[in-house]
Amino acid sequence: MNNILPIELTNFIIVLVISLLIGLSQRKHFAKKSENMHLGTDRTYTLIGLLGYVMYLLQPETMTVYIAGGVALFVLIALFYSYKLFKLSQTGMTSLLIALLTYGIGPLVYLTQLWVVIMIVVSILILNEMKTAFIRFSQKMNEQEFMNLAKFLVISGVVLPVLPDEEFIEGVALTPYNIWLTTVVISGFSYISYLLKRYVFNQSGIIVSGLMGGIYSSMATTVILSRKAANVKEEELGNYITAIFCSVATLYIKYAILLGIFNFELLKKYWFIFAGMFITGMLVATFYFFKEKRDSKKNSSTKLADSNQSQLELEEEDKNPLEFQIAILFAVLFVVFTFITSYVIKSFGADGLHVLSILVGATDITPFILNLFQAKYEIEDSMIIIATFQAIISTNIVKMIYGIILSKKRIIRCLLAGFSIITLANIGLLLLV
Repeated sequence: MNNILPIELTNFIIVLVISLLIGLSQRKHFAKKSENMHLGTDRTYTLIGLLGYVMYLLQPETMTVYIAGGVALFVLIALFYSYKLFKLSQTGMTSLLIALLTYGIGPLVYLTQLWVVIMIVVSILILNEMKTAFIRFSQKMNEQEFMNLAKFLVISGVVLPVLPDEEFIEGVALTPYNIWLTTVVISGFSYISYLLKRYVFNQSGIIVSGLMGGIYSSMATTVILSRKAANVKEEELGNYITAIFCSVATLYIKYAILLGIFNFELLKKYWFIFAGMFITGMLVATFYFFKEKRDSKKNSSTKLADSNQSQLELEEEDKNPLEFQIAILFAVLFVVFTFITSYVIKSFGADGLHVLSILVGATDITPFILNLFQAKYEIEDSMIIIATFQAIISTNIVKMIYGIILSKKRIIRCLLAGFSIITLANIGLLLLV
């Protein structure tokens, strides 16, 4: 537009349109609240935006006139709010703050890029309409959630930056910084999935819980689902089988993201294996979803139970992902696996790592895998990927065994077939490495 119109006219149009949009959002907001006293709507906010634009143009070098106009506007708003608060006992001041932000639009179109102005306006429009949503969300939260957030901010923003990044023992890639960095990443990963599961997908049924559980903890999700599957109706079993394999599929997404965080070059080289295994897991889950749904229609004249009734209630099983003891335990496991992996590679080379990666499947494989992802050993990139997927294969076999022991006999064949397909696909993709 600057090639067609003078820059002053272009900026004038931008300020006019943006201020008018903000004013229209205020009119909509107060349309059903005529009993509440408010500063104004479309015309008022448009004029406030134009006032800021004019005041800035009068003296753009020192902005003295603009500041004087801002002070005058602030005094008027303060008087208005005082009357509203003390005479009418109305406390809301969101519209008053929006008025001050609208006054700042004029200088912003000259002093910053247009996308900054647009982002500010978008934020104003969204926040202005989300009051009810924020109220509903805050009502869902218990008093512990803000403590959890404070813990995460402490361990990530306070403790992590002050830790030294120097090796404890020469030749062992282990520093206070990388130990705690790994712990923070895993804690953050678990915390985000915990929040999504608790506040976004808490009423979404078994299958979505399985998907989220795979990111949080695939092993724990498989155990919980298998145990609950032993006590549900026949027509509900299909959802539990599907959810188990969904949790296995999303496990590969979890480790792909973690690999991208710690070693993005390695992820760019071997992303197709993670993608292939995720697709395989989801195909197995989809197959059993439709198979069991079809079988239940054939074998039962009753309707499928409502998904809310058979919903996987993982909340009662959840552990707070930011418990200090859990973070310390993970840090200890990371240190232990670092020493073990370093010793095995130095003493036995690639053959030793092959064996170790299979044995760790009986434990929590995440500390072992993250240790490999940081790529501080003298081994080939392909060996890191092979050891990673061997550990995943091993832990998948352990999950299958838990599932067979804890669940009904009817799903044993499904677990054996599904996990066998996933394992064979995993081995087949590793042959490409």
